[in-house]
Amino acid sequence: MAARERVRGWIRRTGIEVIGWTLVVLGIAALVLPGPGLLMLAAGLAVLSQQYHWARQYLKPLKANAFHAAALGVKTIPRIVVSCLSALVIMSLGVAWILQPAVPSWWFLEDRWWLFGGTGTGVSLIGSSVIALALIVYSIRRFRGHPVPAKHPAIGTDAE
Repeated sequence: MAARERVRGWIRRTGIEVIGWTLVVLGIAALVLPGPGLLMLAAGLAVLSQQYHWARQYLKPLKANAFHAAALGVKTIPRIVVSCLSALVIMSLGVAWILQPAVPSWWFLEDRWWLFGGTGTGVSLIGSSVIALALIVYSIRRFRGHPVPAKHPAIGTDAE
């Protein structure tokens, strides 16, 4: 019986490691590529925080600052409108990437640089927009009409 529990514990720890580090690496990659990089990075830290104290230390201020930014983002109607319109513009760019319209006459680079990346980039842009819209709705429901949560100081400062 003890051996079975050790195997389950090993499988759980391995799963946490694989999922957590995969999300962290994908999040870092998505910071420069189309995609929700910060969201994946935070999710990776959340998974790794089950195993590591250092991940919990980084997750706490990240979560506090994310809630602070989300509350500020839905504080006024114009901010909500601009956020939604931005997400819809990115979604329309994703649709354009998938449809691959002809290269316009004003394009000054080689034709191969027009909407490079193809369908994968378009799907990533649309997925990011859907996530952004879902987060806007979540933020409205959670923070609209409530006081703005406090911002957490950066790690390594004297304010900790």
